[in-house]
Amino acid sequence: MTDAVRQAVRATSEAGMHCVISTGRSVSGVMDAVQKLGFTEGLAVASNGSVVFSYDPITILHTVTFDAGPAVRALMAEVPEAAVAVENVGVGFRMNKPFPDGELGGEIAHEPIEDLIAEPVTRVIVRSPDASAEEFAELAHSLGLEGTNYYVGYTAWLDLAPEGVSKAAGLERVCAELGVDRADVLAIGDGSNDVEMLEWAGRGVAMGHAPLHVQAVADDVTETVENDGVVRELEKYL
Repeated sequence: MTDAVRQAVRATSEAGMHCVISTGRSVSGVMDAVQKLGFTEGLAVASNGSVVFSYDPITILHTVTFDAGPAVRALMAEVPEAAVAVENVGVGFRMNKPFPDGELGGEIAHEPIEDLIAEPVTRVIVRSPDASAEEFAELAHSLGLEGTNYYVGYTAWLDLAPEGVSKAAGLERVCAELGVDRADVLAIGDGSNDVEMLEWAGRGVAMGHAPLHVQAVADDVTETVENDGVVRELEKYL
């Protein structure tokens, strides 16, 4: 996070606007950004909309869970070497094998896959470092993965969430809590897991480095992250 971005977001908050982090990351990932911004209280959406919470202290306000067993077993039949992690909400992750360093935060525990999917979960991550994002996307599409919503990352990273859950769904709950109409929401994003959010918001803005299919659903496109595109957009309101 550059100083320019940090200052622009803080200025928006100080001007009386609600600044909500809405991310595919877990609660610990949200709080990392919160600390960098210097925020002491607020609402946030984590895990692609499966978790809505307030801080600080962290209080989980809403979670959505699903039975990930069928989807995980179908994926493992195709990529048996994959690493699988399920979220332990507000704590960290449980996984069958280590993920690449720095990809997951919080407390980590190791368990067999069948133990990971024995109970409903908010989120599952399937990671295969040897595959490409395109291969994972084709695999997920071919399997159907009924009952789930899925997002493919920039690498061979597949995020599984409950069907119908997205950042947009999480922000709906935040808006209800704050008494804000979606027409008054500005959303900025750069990934495939931002598509629903950008379509839902009164103004959805894609970052300049976002994939073309993400830019296509946005109302506008700002500069890239390297060129502080968030600052360019927020300056219009400040």
